[in-house]
Amino acid sequence: MKKVVLLCGSHPRHLYVANELLKQNLLAGMVMELRENFEPLPPAELSDLDKKNFILHFKKRSESESKFFTQIEPSVFKAQIPFLEVNFKDLNSDKTFSFVDNLKADLMISYGIHKLDNKILSLHNGDNFNIHGGLSPWFKGNTTLFWPFYMLRPNWAGITIHRLTHKLDGGEILHQSLPKLESGDSMHDVANKAVIKATEDLIKIIRMYDNGKELLCHEQKGNGKLFLSDDWTPQTLRVIYNLFDDRIVDMFLNGEITSNPPKIIDFFNQN
Repeated sequence: MKKVVLLCGSHPRHLYVANELLKQNLLAGMVMELRENFEPLPPAELSDLDKKNFILHFKKRSESESKFFTQIEPSVFKAQIPFLEVNFKDLNSDKTFSFVDNLKADLMISYGIHKLDNKILSLHNGDNFNIHGGLSPWFKGNTTLFWPFYMLRPNWAGITIHRLTHKLDGGEILHQSLPKLESGDSMHDVANKAVIKATEDLIKIIRMYDNGKELLCHEQKGNGKLFLSDDWTPQTLRVIYNLFDDRIVDMFLNGEITSNPPKIIDFFNQN
């Protein structure tokens, strides 16, 4: 059976993916990068409106993740598989490289961590993939499940599984997943449903790979945008909460706003 080494963040959605792979006996080992607080404090200089939106946004994110994902403690993984906990400074350390190398896994998959250096990317003969929260090439970089809502295109909120390269979110695409939009979905609900759908798809892909299916990838084509961390500000939340009251999915479903569907790469339906 093919085995995966997963390098992931420490937020609930990251550990959900790890636990689903673990339950399927697909994990050779795991590196967990400790990430920032899940409900950060608003910057002191914000206006009252932006401070309120900031608190609401991250509170709704936390509530939505609690609804979709069970809280999983790192001890669950430590008890069953080789496990390494690192901070940002140690992510690309010799310790991490040796840990991953010694596992001799068939695939390496990253999700929710900072950028890996070329030394780690050289492992597994390039069979290294990233779970990117966003549809590449249109939404690359940071907060890429936020921008489709800001642009009133909720049907473009999805996940890309692509080869890990030195280009940020620029590797060849293996598969893209889109969640089903349903009445009452918040922005965060759609993001979490996208993670669940992508995880289900990833497990199927690994099973098919184990049975001899080639991991056929496609070069990224077309123009998109690399969103930087500075592109998102608390003021952008005014569009989501003050202008549209986080009803963008409902508005799309009832025809108040329209958006053509994206042309995604589907591993299961390739010519």
